[in-house]
Amino acid sequence: MSADYSVLIVDDVSDNIKVAMNILKENNYNFSFALNGKQALEIALTKQFDLILLDIMMPQMNGFEVCEHLKANPKTQDIPVIFLTAKADLDSLSKGFKVGAVDYITKPFYADELISRATTHIELYRAKKVLQQNNLDLHVKILQSEKRFLSELENSQKEIIYLLTELMEDTSDETGKHIKRVADISKLLATLHESLSDMEVDDIYFAAPLHDIGKITIPHTILHKPGKLTDEEFHAMQAHTTNAHNLLKKSSRRLMKAGDIIAYQHHEKWDGSGYPQGLKAEEIHVYARIVTIADVLDALTHVRVYKQPWSFDAAAEYIISLKGSQFDPYLIDLFSHNLESFRKIIEEKS
Repeated sequence: MSADYSVLIVDDVSDNIKVAMNILKENNYNFSFALNGKQALEIALTKQFDLILLDIMMPQMNGFEVCEHLKANPKTQDIPVIFLTAKADLDSLSKGFKVGAVDYITKPFYADELISRATTHIELYRAKKVLQQNNLDLHVKILQSEKRFLSELENSQKEIIYLLTELMEDTSDETGKHIKRVADISKLLATLHESLSDMEVDDIYFAAPLHDIGKITIPHTILHKPGKLTDEEFHAMQAHTTNAHNLLKKSSRRLMKAGDIIAYQHHEKWDGSGYPQGLKAEEIHVYARIVTIADVLDALTHVRVYKQPWSFDAAAEYIISLKGSQFDPYLIDLFSHNLESFRKIIEEKS
């Protein structure tokens, strides 16, 4: 064994300390010593000790009390303690182990006995530290692997969403710019919401593009009809919400589940007059309540086959007028208090 190992010897008789040091010196340990309990506790915090040899019968603070203090301190609680004492009665032996010692050697002792026990407990302590470090390293590696896996999984979900929105852009009346603006508007509104976490804001941002994914199931003639839809055609158009739900509900992935909620509920209204379920107020998921405002704002301010674009001010005034009927009052307050930020998205990203 090398001098990398540090031993603290505690005894109120200096000659006893010298005896122990002379016996163990062949092992080339680094020695420290203390002549009382208080001094021992102070020294124990100054360096990393591999073993403490501790006398019991000392003034002011006996060895049992010192050991209890060592074991109560997270910085010293793992250091092995061997009692080296003249107290040979069974009660003292029992108490020594009860307060946390790993061994108990009575004086007078054989040199080989002290060397053997000291060596054994130092090696056990060092082996334990190596195992703890290996477990810590393994735990870190597992966490890193899990984080990498989750990141890859999330990226895969984002890629699927991107592909689906590309498909929607090719087959429906949705444009890539509309999809992006709805995502940006939704993110801004979600960020202003005091109760949503950063993760929820991101979920809304990445899932918002799926709000109208169900339109890929609607006939082209209905999607692109320039005039007013008949009752039958409007009923068919409404099915894009349930069709999207039937597609997305099969996924257990976080972003896909968020997309399902948004696509299924973004035509629900605060007063319960929306579709497809007739949900009311907070029965409607906050994700959908946010995206429906973003969708309406962008649809009003841009050209559609059946309408010309409104000005931002006219669209904003109309949306605010529907506070408490079509839209969540709290979200409308956030919208009305931050109009210029929403205007910027509409005007700069058109």
